[in-house]
Amino acid sequence: MKSIARMGLFFTFLTSVFAASADVSFAQTWGTIKGQVVFAGASPTPEKLKVNKDEQHCLSKGDILSEKFVVDPKSKGVRWVMVWLVDSKNPKAQIPIHPSLLEVKQKDVVLDQPCCVYEPHVIGMRAGQVLLTKNSSPVNHNVNIISTGNNPSQNLLIPAGKEIKVEGWGAAAAPTKIECNIHPWMTAWVRVFNHPYFAVTDKDGNFEMKNAPAGEYNLVTWQEEVGWVKGGKVGVPINIKADGVTDAGKIELNPAAN
Repeated sequence: MKSIARMGLFFTFLTSVFAASADVSFAQTWGTIKGQVVFAGASPTPEKLKVNKDEQHCLSKGDILSEKFVVDPKSKGVRWVMVWLVDSKNPKAQIPIHPSLLEVKQKDVVLDQPCCVYEPHVIGMRAGQVLLTKNSSPVNHNVNIISTGNNPSQNLLIPAGKEIKVEGWGAAAAPTKIECNIHPWMTAWVRVFNHPYFAVTDKDGNFEMKNAPAGEYNLVTWQEEVGWVKGGKVGVPINIKADGVTDAGKIELNPAAN
């Protein structure tokens, strides 16, 4: 009986050791992703938009230019491109989230219109965040939110100096377009995710995502005029290094290829 008891304890010990080893083997690690979206070919000349309403205010800082293609002439970097991660086998699957990013610390995401242009032009949000639509200008604006699926679709009049919170945002495959019917040249875009691994490119086309899950994933890029930039809606493979920086390199945006 004693020998059987000892063997039972021995097997229990081995089981706990193997379980601990498995936990260590499959422990999630994290890394950083960076890259740049660049324009293929000659940089486009910015288009001057027709401003025919509230001209004194709207043109007080100069002409308003289209933001369909915002390209830095030196770096050829493209601004306002949305980049995000998806699972390599199932784009709809939930991907691991770093413990420090599980809680959404910033509840409100601000969309302002101080001088007849939406700022920012492209927004990434996490499910559950609130879109705080502001009008810090001296003229009235409206925010016409156009979504497909279950995300908000409403047309809000926002008087000068006022703001309205828009709730009810969930992760969605399609972007939301925002327009101002009073000033029809104004547009903005919103994409909503169920994780924090998304970024909007800066003026030089650069992007960065910190504390991303290490391993094999796909990187998706989207731009309002061309749609999917590379790899379609499933993106292109990226192997994220643990405890280091993975450089996605230069991602070419080529309008002629779309």
